[in-house]
Amino acid sequence: MKYLFKKIAFLETFSKQGEIENAHVVVDDNVITHVGKVQPDEKFDRIIDCSNMIMLPGFVNTHHHFYQTLTRNVKSVQSAKLFDWLVTLYEVWKNLDEESSYVSSAIAAFEMALSGVTTSSDMLYLYPYGRNKIFDEEIKGVSHVGLRFHPTRGAMSMSKKDGGLPPDVVVQDEDEILSEYERTISKYHDRSKYAMTRVALAPCSPFSVTESLMIKTLEMAEKHDVLLHTHLAETEDEESFCLGKFGLRPVDYMEKLGWLNPRVWFAHTVHVSDLDIEKMKKNDVGISHCPTSNMRLGSGIAPIFKMKGMRLSLGIDGSASNDTSNMILEARNAMLLQRVKYGARAMTPKEALEMASSGGAKVLRMDDYIGTIEVGKAADLVMFDMNKLALAGGLDDPVGSIVMCDAHNVDFNMVNGKVVVENGELKVKDIDYLIKRQNEISRKFLKG
Repeated sequence: MKYLFKKIAFLETFSKQGEIENAHVVVDDNVITHVGKVQPDEKFDRIIDCSNMIMLPGFVNTHHHFYQTLTRNVKSVQSAKLFDWLVTLYEVWKNLDEESSYVSSAIAAFEMALSGVTTSSDMLYLYPYGRNKIFDEEIKGVSHVGLRFHPTRGAMSMSKKDGGLPPDVVVQDEDEILSEYERTISKYHDRSKYAMTRVALAPCSPFSVTESLMIKTLEMAEKHDVLLHTHLAETEDEESFCLGKFGLRPVDYMEKLGWLNPRVWFAHTVHVSDLDIEKMKKNDVGISHCPTSNMRLGSGIAPIFKMKGMRLSLGIDGSASNDTSNMILEARNAMLLQRVKYGARAMTPKEALEMASSGGAKVLRMDDYIGTIEVGKAADLVMFDMNKLALAGGLDDPVGSIVMCDAHNVDFNMVNGKVVVENGELKVKDIDYLIKRQNEISRKFLKG
């Protein structure tokens, strides 16, 4: 299908073309074929009048835990810090099965689509009772909504009996994990341009994975040329754990393991020193900043201001430590939180939106085909209607208003040339049923 997006009031490409007023964009099937002020003289299957619209490249979420949409706002851990929060919820999450993985992933994808996400990663790191197919089901859940997906096959191999944090029931041995790495890469990793699904490997964290598995995962990633992901330096408790168990702070431990390299991106990096930042920058490590989760759990403020020049992105993080899946909110909180620590000039609205879009594409090494609006890129784009309550009176800088005024949700979302959201409504079947089923599963989980 061939689309003309006509007379776009404000187009922010995040490419060399920058911001264009009264622009025209052409999408042919799943690829952008024209961007500019001149309207092409061609035939189109559909012409969309965008004279009241702000258009951006779709947002790219680089860290999440979809299954946690089942355990949002759990009263007993509303005010818990990370380790206590995890210990409590592991006992709930051990009930995760194939259906709950599918449903919770679809729910997360619904929310993300409404907030402008066109591509998301996810870290699924616990497989209760060896339920490996929950990974397959989350891919099906996201596919149901139509988002581009870069899941990570997560893992935990160090339970309480080995000095880790998780219970035995959600931990797997190394042989099973390595076998599943091979299976999921072979089955789902698409190396082609415009791929809708790619796979990375993600041992969960220093306090839930053995040193041996970290090294073997690195070797596996190099063998198959896939990316690597893990949580790092999220809390002061994690730093104390690493010092006690490994005799090293988190970034130094990663350096010892060979995990400071260009195929790696870390989530959080809250408690890092200037030297840590220099090490990560030197080795081209990517960062997924998760401001809402860090505030929600009281983990601290990541020094993103000091990381400028690195590959920086935004992560929604688990919906049990965020309680929503809204990427616009994440961009706003990222900007505000850096200003709290480093002053009013620490981050601009445009920088926050760049992290949410082109920054995420760079972190996931997908920037050859997503993250900007330019000819040859995938048709992943979102639009905001300027005639909406949230933006009324705030259009001196229309693109900046999305963050400064909190646009709440997108009015249009196209992924790979297919419309997912239009007029602020999801164009997906079964939403009501899946919401109802999500609540039924959640209640069952929490009752034990």
